[in-house]
Amino acid sequence: MRGAPDFRHLHPWLLDLTNGEIVACHTQFDRTAIAQACERSGLPPLTCSWLDTARVARRAWEQFSQSGFGLASLAKHFEIEFTHHNAVEDARTAGLILLRAMEESGLGPHEWIDRCNRPNGNSADLRRDGDGDGPLLGERIVFTGALQIPRRNAADMAHEAGAAVEPNVTKKTTLLVVGDQDLDRLAGHTKSSKHRKAEDLIKAGQPLRILGEADFMSVCNG
Repeated sequence: MRGAPDFRHLHPWLLDLTNGEIVACHTQFDRTAIAQACERSGLPPLTCSWLDTARVARRAWEQFSQSGFGLASLAKHFEIEFTHHNAVEDARTAGLILLRAMEESGLGPHEWIDRCNRPNGNSADLRRDGDGDGPLLGERIVFTGALQIPRRNAADMAHEAGAAVEPNVTKKTTLLVVGDQDLDRLAGHTKSSKHRKAEDLIKAGQPLRILGEADFMSVCNG
């Protein structure tokens, strides 16, 4: 926005505001984006403790695994009215979800951080229905490679953006998201089997795109 302060001007305020505090985010996008902005600007990272409310929800309500743990799905279930993809509204809804999980579990924020840092015993399928809304509406997405964020979080982000998420590349797949660190592996069979199959389908004429993780997250945030 023209005339708005840039990240370098906002960083001291943000650093002071969050110093030693617990900062909640729904999925890892905000945490990753802020960390990347600090790195690119040559500024120190935030000194807060992060609490991912999507991971909280996954542990508090495992029965929601099929519908996903995106903000839209959770807000619908708990009858929370909000305007999706509005920063203030998203933050308020994530806060309400965290408060509900704390009330039902009896766990405080520090206890939830500890619980979220432990492996989740539930190995729920990564499938998500494409019933959300957003820039990926109509896409059928598959993930491959090592992602910067947990794959379940990426699946939730895709679902919130309107996409269906599937475990394997098929003739119905329209988008393969590849971990950024795997994009450098461009020779021979250093690519995953999903990556190679996607390339074969593209050569055969299937309208399938391959996208890096950072670009995928930018699209979701758009």
